[in-house]
Amino acid sequence: MSNANAYLFTNETIQDPPINFLDKLKYLGPGFIVTASIVGSGELIATTTLGAKAGYAAFWIIIVSCLIKVALQLEFGKHAIITGHTPLFEINALHGWQIRGKSWLVWLIGGLQFLKIIQLGGMLGSTALVLNMIFPAISPYVMAILTAVLVSYLIYRNQYKIIEKGSLWMTFFFTLFTAMSLIMVMYTPYAITSADIQSGFKFAVNKDLLLIAVGVFGITGVAADEILAYYYWCLEKGYASFAGLSDDSEAWKNRVKGWMKIMYLDAFIAMVIYTTTTAAFYLLGAAVLHSQNLVPESNQLIETISKIYTETLGPNVKYIYLIGAFFVLFSSVFTTLAYNTRIFTDLGVTLNMINLAKPNAKDNAIKFLAIVFPILWCAMYFFINSPLLMIISGGIVGSFMLLVVAYIGILFRRSRTSKIGNSIAFDLWLGLSVVSIMALGLYGLYINVSSM
Repeated sequence: MSNANAYLFTNETIQDPPINFLDKLKYLGPGFIVTASIVGSGELIATTTLGAKAGYAAFWIIIVSCLIKVALQLEFGKHAIITGHTPLFEINALHGWQIRGKSWLVWLIGGLQFLKIIQLGGMLGSTALVLNMIFPAISPYVMAILTAVLVSYLIYRNQYKIIEKGSLWMTFFFTLFTAMSLIMVMYTPYAITSADIQSGFKFAVNKDLLLIAVGVFGITGVAADEILAYYYWCLEKGYASFAGLSDDSEAWKNRVKGWMKIMYLDAFIAMVIYTTTTAAFYLLGAAVLHSQNLVPESNQLIETISKIYTETLGPNVKYIYLIGAFFVLFSSVFTTLAYNTRIFTDLGVTLNMINLAKPNAKDNAIKFLAIVFPILWCAMYFFINSPLLMIISGGIVGSFMLLVVAYIGILFRRSRTSKIGNSIAFDLWLGLSVVSIMALGLYGLYINVSSM
């Protein structure tokens, strides 16, 4: 396994990447965890709500958000495979301003990530609302506590395989269920036409919806959290240790290239899944909810969203929807807690708050945080009690955090001594990704300041 700063490399961990396509599939996984995190509060709640408010007009934001940020995700994954170090270790090594001997970027990421506890409280609260609809006799607050205890226990065990397999199966059913709903909407009065789709690519959004649109851009597709998380999951899957410690030999370069190709396949399949699902959520929100002037909000959030299924598949599917919604929201909370325990452990090591010389220091920190964070999320939900507002607020923080991650991506690209994995096409894609993120992120900050 690893310590929190660098993943161990031995001759036993080194292996050549598979050639056969079916063998390659056995080494996929990081993208599935990221997908489980994405297809949760961002897609089910924020995306559907934007569709309900904007109709088809903002469809282009969803597609751009899902496709454009993948290049940045891949840059972080490539850096993980080449260096074998955790992201904050590498970020701290970048040149620039320092605060108490540590990179200002490390402090900034830590602060922004901590602010996301409001969003995560909304995600936990949304899961509790679903459970309350299934079991009305038990209040949402009790359900929030039970959900927090369950997710805490699962992450406390700290096993990558549980996270990977659990994430995959918790999203598979609901993704299929949503696809069926999108097909069946064509046989209802809410049928989507080609003109509707075309209207979604006029690259214009009502001024009143700009704030929520920026929030949705920050939270859909691979958000800043997922980009950083993907770095950790690539390490824990073993891509870096399979490639081995850099010795600049041709054999090492070939292994790195091979495992990068596996990572590309992993990210591509994940992108297809979450882009399709996100688009389906948005179109159903625009078709079913917007046409009836229904907007998900407050404690009627989950009830209103359920109409995109009951209006297309029939009223009898409501409980199937609720069960599916629970799994997809729970998977998002589950994978996000797994990521948070890792990045804050990484932060503690980088800031010299965790001493790796002590036995099991990393594992103990992860277990401690697996208990602390759900408690904080519950407190946020109890205090604010507005899941949609909490999730959108996290998206706005995430939009700013994307600016930081995009900047780090540029520094990573420039700092890599090895030119492995570079190409003109990838650099153009990465450049387009960074420019888009910077433009929308700065515009979002302008909207927030001007609306104060």
